[in-house]
Amino acid sequence: MRLSRYFLPTLKEAPSDAQIVSHQLMLRAGLIKQEAAGIYAWLPLGLRVLRKIEQIVREEQERAGAVELLMPTLQLADLWRESGRYDAYGPEMLRITDRHERELLYGPTNEEMITDIFRGFVKSYKALPLNLFHIQWKFRDERRPRFGVMRGREFLMKDAYSFDIDEAAARKAYNRMFAAYLNTFARMGLKAVPMRADTGPIGGDLSHEFIVLADTGESEVFCDRKLVEMAPPGHDFSDDAVQAVFDERTALYAATEEMHDAARFESQTAEGDRLSARGIEVGHIFYFGTKYSAAMKANVQGPDGKEAPVHMGSYGVGVSRLLGAIIEASHDEGGIIWPDAVAPFDVVVINLRASDDAVSTACDEAVSQLEALGKEVLYDDTDERPGGKFATADLIGVPWQLTIGPKGLADGVVELKRRATGEKVSVPLAEAIARLTA
Repeated sequence: MRLSRYFLPTLKEAPSDAQIVSHQLMLRAGLIKQEAAGIYAWLPLGLRVLRKIEQIVREEQERAGAVELLMPTLQLADLWRESGRYDAYGPEMLRITDRHERELLYGPTNEEMITDIFRGFVKSYKALPLNLFHIQWKFRDERRPRFGVMRGREFLMKDAYSFDIDEAAARKAYNRMFAAYLNTFARMGLKAVPMRADTGPIGGDLSHEFIVLADTGESEVFCDRKLVEMAPPGHDFSDDAVQAVFDERTALYAATEEMHDAARFESQTAEGDRLSARGIEVGHIFYFGTKYSAAMKANVQGPDGKEAPVHMGSYGVGVSRLLGAIIEASHDEGGIIWPDAVAPFDVVVINLRASDDAVSTACDEAVSQLEALGKEVLYDDTDERPGGKFATADLIGVPWQLTIGPKGLADGVVELKRRATGEKVSVPLAEAIARLTA
C-alpha cells in the first residue's frame, strides 16, 4: 500500500479534550475520528487493527468450541420484558419506537435474543453443550462517555452464550471460556489477569473480569504477581485441563478496587508478590444459571424425559476497547508500539528520496519481495522530509521500519529498525528481507 494513495490523516497535536494516552494517539495516528460524544468513525488504519483483533478473538472462540452467528443490533422490547430487564436496565439502554409503534431497543447485550433463538430450535439435552457467539456493534448510552474507545457509547463486542443441561456442565463451559480468554489476550501481547467480579445487571453468582495492567488504567487493582507471570494455558480444553487452569488462577489473590479485601490480600499473598497497579477491563464472563431460561421458558428435555430450563453463561470481550488497552500498555513518547499480531502493517518501507530513480527502484523491489513473502507493507513514497517520515512511522507504530536512501544504497546497505526497541542495523537489502521474513 503506497502512502501517497492511502488515507492516513495524522495530527501533530491531539485535541485538548483527549485525556488519556490511547485516545490522544488514536486521534493523532489517524485511527479514528469522533462523530459525536462516545461515537467514532474508524479510519483505514484503525479498521485494519480492529479486524486483526476481531480475527484473533474469533479464532480462539472457535478453538474453544463456540459457533459463530450474527444477531441484529435492534431488538424487540417484548423480549426484554419477558426476562424482566426492560424497565430495570436503566437509561443506558437506547429505546426506539418504529413507524408501526413497535417498541425496539438498540442492543447493549444479547442474553434475551440468544435465549429466544435457542428456545426456538433446541428441545433436547442431546444438542448440548452449545456455545454461540457473535461479534457485533453495541450501544450503551453512557452518561459521561470519555477516554475515547475505552468508554464510548457505540462499541464492537464479542459476546458468547453457553447452554448446558445442569450447573456442573455449565461450570465446565465457564472454565473453557476462562482458559480461552487467557489465550486470546496473550496472542495480542497482553498480560490479562482474571479477577473475581460483581455480576451487575447481567445477573448470576459467578463472574470474572480480565484486567490488563497499564499505568494509565482506569481503576486500581490488587493481585499476586505470579498471575501476571503465568504463561497462557494453551488449547487443551478437556474438562480436567480447564478445571486445573481455573483452580490455579483463582487460588491466588486478585481483586479490583471494588472487591478488594486488604486483610485477605496480606494474609493470602507473600509480601514480595503483592502487586498494586492500575488496570483496564478487556473481558468479562458470567455464569447465571437459569436466570433467563426460566423466565423465557427455554427448556430442554433431559435424559429422564422431564423438561427443565437450561443453565447459561455469557462471555464478553470488548473488541474495539482492546485497541485502547493495547496502546495504553504499549507506547512511548514517539507514539504507538503495536504487538506484531495486531499491527496494521508488518513493515513500513521508507523512501528517503522519492525523486531518486535508484532509490525508488530499490524500494519497489523491497515492497514486491516482502509482499510476495506474505508481509503487509506500507510504502512511504511521499515527498515528506525524512524527519517527518520517521515521526509518522513511529507514531503509527508499525513493528518494523525499512529505510532506503541514496547514501545507504551507495554503500550497499539499507537501515532496518525495530519499533519496540529502537534497535537499528545497516545491512544489505537481501539480509533485511531475510530478517523480516524469518
